[in-house]
Amino acid sequence: MSYDINLANKVRAYLAEIPGIEIEEKEMFAVLNFMVNGKTCICVRGEDLMLRFDPALQEELAEKEGYETMLMKGKAYKGYCYIKPEGFRRRSDFEYFMNVCLAYNNESKASTKAKKKATNR
Repeated sequence: MSYDINLANKVRAYLAEIPGIEIEEKEMFAVLNFMVNGKTCICVRGEDLMLRFDPALQEELAEKEGYETMLMKGKAYKGYCYIKPEGFRRRSDFEYFMNVCLAYNNESKASTKAKKKATNR
């Protein structure tokens, strides 16, 4: 798996301090996916963070240092982006991005696949 273990540990430590959430880690699509309460929240890809956020914040986040649009089949994928290391070098910036993802996680829906798995138990 090609992700920065130090960054993964930083994300892991931050999430561990949040009360009342269930955290699961999954390695998939060359990223380490941190799922919170059964939904993708934030990922580590190489040295970058991959954010899942409210698509209404797309323009605001695009102004942040280190921002990179996430493309799928050549099209911008709204509600997802990459943040290069220079964008979260300061602790306050790292915490900002983590909190943006956690806030959206409370509102977002689990994928259909995740719902089916939960009902089949």
